[in-house]
Amino acid sequence: MPLPDRIEGLAIVSADGMIADARRVQPPSLIIDADQRYFRSHLDAAAALVHGRHSGEGGPDAAGRRRLILTRRIDGLAPDPRHPRAMLWNPASATLEQAWDALGLSGGLLAVIGGTEPFGLFLSRGYDAFHLTRAAHARLPGGRPVFPGIPPATPEDLLAQSGLKPGPVQVLDASAGLSLTVWGR
Repeated sequence: MPLPDRIEGLAIVSADGMIADARRVQPPSLIIDADQRYFRSHLDAAAALVHGRHSGEGGPDAAGRRRLILTRRIDGLAPDPRHPRAMLWNPASATLEQAWDALGLSGGLLAVIGGTEPFGLFLSRGYDAFHLTRAAHARLPGGRPVFPGIPPATPEDLLAQSGLKPGPVQVLDASAGLSLTVWGR
């Protein structure tokens, strides 16, 4: 069965490792133009996206993207009635190979874009790369972490434990305290 050629995660996190506030909403402090441009350019290169039902990229190109939406509400795989190019996927009862095949894909990049459980699922499965953007001025106490286990661990701790190594830090927007590190194998 077919599989993606690469699996890459993309996330912007607060200084305390959160992707959303306590209400599961990405606050304005994490929606920064420089990160949005970087994020969207990588989505354009992806054959498909994977995310949870509370995540997604929005924007004018969202409807045209193939995607897997993780859910526990179904058994296996099912077409998403709200998104014609998407499949609902329960990884507890269907493999990634089956989900990829259901999208009609063979090869290509799978971009994991959130939330906590999808990021954690692929952390244990193995990313080829993880694009971790940090918004140093944002703090979200009680928020949703990028990976299960935060705190006490940091995102960097968990990426290193999964076998990834950090590349050079890139400053995306100095005034916003926004930096990017691509972790890879």
